[in-house]
Amino acid sequence: MIESDNDELNTNLPEDQETITRVSGMYKDWFLDYASYVILERAVPAIEDGFKPVQRRIMHSMKDLDDGRYNKVANIVGHTMQYHPHGDASIADAMVQIGQKDLLIDTQGNWGNILTGDSAAASRYIEARLSKFALDVVYNPKITEWQASYDGRRKEPVNLPVMFPLLLAQGGEGIAVGLSTKILPHNFIELIDASIKHLKGKRFTILPDFPTAGIADFTNYNDGLRGGRVRIRAKISQLDKNTLVITEIPFGTNTSSLIDSILKANDKGKIKIKKIEDNTAADVEILVHLPAGISPDKTIDALYAFTSCETSVSPLGCVIEDNKPLFIGVSEMLRRSTDNTVQLLKSELEIKLGEFEELWHFASLERIFIENRIYRDIEEEETWEGVIKAIDSGLKPHVKHLKRLVTEDDIVRLTEIRIKRISKFDIDKAQQKIDALDEQIAEVKHHLSHLIDYAIAYFARLKKEYGEGRERKTEIRIFDDVDATKVIIRNTKLYVNRIEGFVGTSLKRDEYVGDCSDIDDIIVFTKSGKMMVTKVDSKTFVGKDIIHVAVFKKKDKRTIYNMIYRDGAKGPTYVKRFAVTAITRDKEYDLTTGAKGSTGLYFSANPNGEAEVVTILLRQVGSIKKLKWDLDFSDILIKGRASKGNLVSKFPVKRIELKEKGVSTLKPRKIWFDDTVRRLNVDGRGELLGEFKGEDRLLIINQSGYVKTILPELTAHFDNDMVVLEKWIPEKPISAIYYEGEKERYYVKRFVIDNENKEEMFISEHDKSHLEIVSTDWLPVAEIVFGKERGKEQKENQHVNLEEFISVKGIKALGNQLTTDKVKHINLLDPLPYEREEDGNDIDDEDLDIDDLNQDSEPTLF
Repeated sequence: MIESDNDELNTNLPEDQETITRVSGMYKDWFLDYASYVILERAVPAIEDGFKPVQRRIMHSMKDLDDGRYNKVANIVGHTMQYHPHGDASIADAMVQIGQKDLLIDTQGNWGNILTGDSAAASRYIEARLSKFALDVVYNPKITEWQASYDGRRKEPVNLPVMFPLLLAQGGEGIAVGLSTKILPHNFIELIDASIKHLKGKRFTILPDFPTAGIADFTNYNDGLRGGRVRIRAKISQLDKNTLVITEIPFGTNTSSLIDSILKANDKGKIKIKKIEDNTAADVEILVHLPAGISPDKTIDALYAFTSCETSVSPLGCVIEDNKPLFIGVSEMLRRSTDNTVQLLKSELEIKLGEFEELWHFASLERIFIENRIYRDIEEEETWEGVIKAIDSGLKPHVKHLKRLVTEDDIVRLTEIRIKRISKFDIDKAQQKIDALDEQIAEVKHHLSHLIDYAIAYFARLKKEYGEGRERKTEIRIFDDVDATKVIIRNTKLYVNRIEGFVGTSLKRDEYVGDCSDIDDIIVFTKSGKMMVTKVDSKTFVGKDIIHVAVFKKKDKRTIYNMIYRDGAKGPTYVKRFAVTAITRDKEYDLTTGAKGSTGLYFSANPNGEAEVVTILLRQVGSIKKLKWDLDFSDILIKGRASKGNLVSKFPVKRIELKEKGVSTLKPRKIWFDDTVRRLNVDGRGELLGEFKGEDRLLIINQSGYVKTILPELTAHFDNDMVVLEKWIPEKPISAIYYEGEKERYYVKRFVIDNENKEEMFISEHDKSHLEIVSTDWLPVAEIVFGKERGKEQKENQHVNLEEFISVKGIKALGNQLTTDKVKHINLLDPLPYEREEDGNDIDDEDLDIDDLNQDSEPTLF
C-alpha cells in the first residue's frame, strides 16, 4: 500500500482497505527527470565538443591510461566505469563505434567491419590507443573545465576542448525521449576547407560523405535540418552481359543486409537473378549473376527500385547547448565549432603567454639575484622575515624593467636556488634564455593580435598532417527517378474471360493475355465502347464483351488506338484515333457519344502509332450506289479520347475488313543525354544525340578502349570513363591513336563495327596500353607534339591526316605505327571538311518506350 500525499483520503477507512494514491505529481516530476536525463546524459551530443557523455568519458579514460602503447579495450572499459554510471557493454559498444570511424582511436585486432556488418571481437581480445590526431586536437587540461564524477571520487571534463568540427566529421545518432538526432558524417578535408572559408568571411557548403562510399543525391539535404532527405545508391556496374558487380554500398546498410534485400526481391518476383556471390574483403564486391535474356540495365534500375541498393536517410540536426536541446543545420554547427576553436586557440595562447611571461619574470629575477650578488645580503640575517626583507631591498634598484611587481612568492623561490647553481651561473646563457623567451612572447602576442590568421594556419596544418587518404568517398550526383512499373520483372500471367467480362491472374482456365506484375495497371476496352484502367488483381469484373486488354503504361503517347463505332442503335458510324496517357483508376470512360445502343465495329491497338487500311462494306439499303470502299487510318488525325471522331457513313455498316497492315505514322524522336544524371531522356534535358527510329543505335566508346552499340533505351546506364556517346552511323569509321604497351610505341587504326551486339576492345590488352585519342569524324586530323631528345634539335609539331595515314581495317588489327620519335603528347584538331547526304526525316518530340517498338497488334473485327 502506497501512502497518499492527501491525508483526508485515508480517514475512517478499515485496516484491510487500500488507500487511494494520487500519482499525477510523480508522473510529472519523475517522467520529466527521466526524459531530461536521457536527452542530456545519454542520447544527444554536445555542440561544444561533439561527444555524448559516454564518448567523452571513454576519451578521457584513454587519456588517463595513455602511455603511447596499446591498451586492452576491456581495461579501458573498466577504467571508464569510474566515470560512467552504466554497464560495461554499453561502454564497449560506444568505443567500437568510435574506433570504426578511424579518426580518434588507433585500433588493433578485429574491430568488426562496417562493410559486411561483422561485429568486433570481445573487448578482452582487441586493443586501442589514442591516435595522433586525437592527441593533437582533443586534449588540453589547462583549458578544460572540470566537474566531479558521478560518485564524487574523481574529476571529469565538462566538455573536452576539441579544436575541430568533430561532430560533423564523425556524425552522430541517438534516440531520446520525445526527440532524436541524426547528424550525417562529412568529409574531413571539406570540413577544414569550409572552416577556413568561414574564417575568411566566405560562403561555404558542406555535404555528407559516407564511409561506405556509394553515390548520393543531396538535392533535398536541407542543410541537415528536419525535413531533409538524402538518397543514397550502391555503385553498380556491368561486368559482362550476364553479371553485375556492386562495389560500393549505401550508408546504413552492409553487404549482408543488401544481399538479403536482393534475395527477398527475387523471391517476390520483382527482379530475376540466378545467384549472388559475396567476395567482399577489404573492398566491397558482390557479383549478381543474371539469367540469360535478362537486361542488365533494367536489372540495375530494378535493384534501385526494389532493394536496399537505394536507401533514403532523413537527417535531423539536434545538439545540446547550455543543457538544452537545440535544432540547427550543419552549416551553423560548423560556424559554431569553428568559432569555438578560435576561442580555444585564444585561451591556449593566453595561457601560453602567461607561462612564458612567468618564465621570463623569474629568469630575469634570477639573473638580478645572482649577477648583483644579492644572496650575500642574507648572510647576517637571523630571521626569515629579515631574509625576505633583505632580498626585497636588494632587488628594488634593479626591477624597474620587469613586467609585474615582485611578490613574496618570487622571493621565496629565489631563496630555494641551490649554491651549486649559483656557482655555475653563466650570465651569457641566462641572457640568451631571456632573449629566447622574449621572442616566444612576441610570437604569441603576434598570434593573439592576428588570431584569425593563426586559426587559418592551424586548420591548414591539420589538413596537411592528417588529410592524406581522407579524400571524398561518396560520389555526388543528381538521381533520375526509377519508374518501378518499367523495370519490375513481370512474373505473373494475366488472363481474360472476354464474354463474362473478368480479368485477373487466377483465371487460368480462360484466355492468356500476357505477363504482368502485381504493381501493374491494366487497360480494358469493351464492345460497347467503354474503357477502364484497373490494378492487377486475382479476379476483377470490368464489363462484358471485352475486345482488348493489355498492361497500361502511364503517359504513353506512342500507343495509338484506332476505333470505328456506331453511334446509337441505328445511328451513323464514326472513326477516331486517340492515345490514353492518364486516367482515374477504376473509372469507366465512354469512348462513344454515349447514345444508347452504341457499339464498336472495329478496334486496334498500335504500340508504335501504326495506321492500317480497312475496307468498309455497307448493307444494301434503298438506292445506295457505293457499298464498298477503303479507309486509311493515316488520313485520320490523332485526337483526344473524348473526341466524337470523323463520320464514316450515315448508312448501316455490314462489316469491316482489314485490307493492309499499317506502318507507324509517328515521326522519329529526339533523344538527349543528361550528363548530370548520366541518363537518356526525351524531355530536352542535356545534349541532343539525334533523331532515332526503331532500328537506330547509340555508339559508346570508353577510355579503357572498349566500344559497343546499344539501342537507345531510356533505362540504359553509362560508365564514368565514357568518352564518346553519339548516334551510330554503321559505315562511319572510328579513328584511334593508342599507346601499345608491349612495343612502347604509338599506333593509329581506323575501323568500323561489324558486330553491333558485341562489346569489343580495340586496343591491345597489355597493362601499359592506353587510349590516347579517338575520333568519329570522317576526316580527323591529329597533331603530334614531339619531346626534346638529348643531343638532337627540337622537332616541329606534325599534323597527320588519319584518313590518308591508314585505311579502314578490322577492329582487332594492330594498326600502323605513328612515329618512332619521342612523343610529348598528341592533340586532336578540327577535322577536314566533308560533305555527306543526310537522311531527311522530320522529327517529333513525343515520348517513346523503346521496349514497345516493332510490336504488332492484331485488330479486333466484328
